[in-house]
Amino acid sequence: MFLSRSRLASGTALALAAALSLSACGGSKSGEASASASCVDTSGDTIKLGFLNSTSGAMAISEQTVRDSLSLATEQINAAGGILGKKIEPVVEDGASDPAVFAEKIQKLLTGDCVAAVFGGWTSASRKAMLPVVESDNGLLFYPVQYEGLEASKNIYYTGATTNQQIIPAMDFLKSKGVKTLFLAGSDYVFPRTANKIIKQYAAKLGIKIVGEEYVPLDDDDWTTQVAKIVAAKPDFVFNTINGSSNVGFIKAYYEQGLSPKTTPIISVSIAEEEAPAMGKDVTGQFAAWNYFESVKSPANAAFIKAFQDKYGADRPTSDPMEAAYTSLYLYKNLVEKADSFDVDKINGVADGVAFDAPEGKVTIDGENHHIAKTALIGRINSDNQFDVVWSSGKPIEPDPFLKGYAWWDPSAK
Repeated sequence: MFLSRSRLASGTALALAAALSLSACGGSKSGEASASASCVDTSGDTIKLGFLNSTSGAMAISEQTVRDSLSLATEQINAAGGILGKKIEPVVEDGASDPAVFAEKIQKLLTGDCVAAVFGGWTSASRKAMLPVVESDNGLLFYPVQYEGLEASKNIYYTGATTNQQIIPAMDFLKSKGVKTLFLAGSDYVFPRTANKIIKQYAAKLGIKIVGEEYVPLDDDDWTTQVAKIVAAKPDFVFNTINGSSNVGFIKAYYEQGLSPKTTPIISVSIAEEEAPAMGKDVTGQFAAWNYFESVKSPANAAFIKAFQDKYGADRPTSDPMEAAYTSLYLYKNLVEKADSFDVDKINGVADGVAFDAPEGKVTIDGENHHIAKTALIGRINSDNQFDVVWSSGKPIEPDPFLKGYAWWDPSAK
């Protein structure tokens, strides 16, 4: 059963209302109770797909590499004959790091450009802004980034980690390291606040004390006051749920106020190989929780790294979200070919068990919740801004976005 849980900020809600008033293809309205008729054209030798990523604004530091990996997958799939014999025709849009723009652009892609599916989004605010639009138009969105869980939609495939595949393993790792006190630092929007709600409940079960919790707006780089509170609290670890370029300001304040990995290490869930060298400070010794690192040893990953760097340069690293985006396009290909159709309902009908031998390892779709099984990894940043894997779940973890298997979780708690 699919349950959508969207909580939009007022500005996003207003923009979304405007987007939903636009006419869909064929004259139907996307805001009508029934899904609008598809305007996807499958009669030719190409199929349109939408790539909706922020190439401007605060999130461009992270999302540009996702766009690049989608372009790589497109070239590879087209060179191999396309999807059901049709070459992918990308229609690209800039989400501009603004949830309202994401809502408007996905409406355009689905009902104006008539794409068969959309690939993109990063922040949970952007995903939640797109969710009612893609549901109303009965489209498909492939979302490539780890997130806070507590959501499942028949119109979204989640190829990043849900909470039990990243946040909970990170807490298990901290417990194994003997951590007793933890400080929570996050951007002020839905993912960090929901993730920290989960962290606080699990920390109580693990016997880890939360000694502080601070947030800064996503587009704000000044963490001076908040880091001073970390210095005063003297936690064993900082759990970082900050996103985008705001991480630069956080890291700057962290080091300028005398903190270091030796005294107060950080574990992050949004700093990967792409972001580490852009922090403006040497972040060697800090930790991150992901499901993919460039350092993963496998033939599939070696081929992926080579193809990406042949296209974009040997100095370009690979990272988890862009690998999940790359994987999402191949999963879509496999879904369409199993369904023998680009029709959304037919695709959803065959989704369970569809798999892909991804750079991170084999991933498999859960047809009930549209998430994928993923192996959890903890990495430590080395002097080359790569991650040495220091902990692994050892096998893929089945997705549990609503944490049904965790008795300690109380969604009604504040």
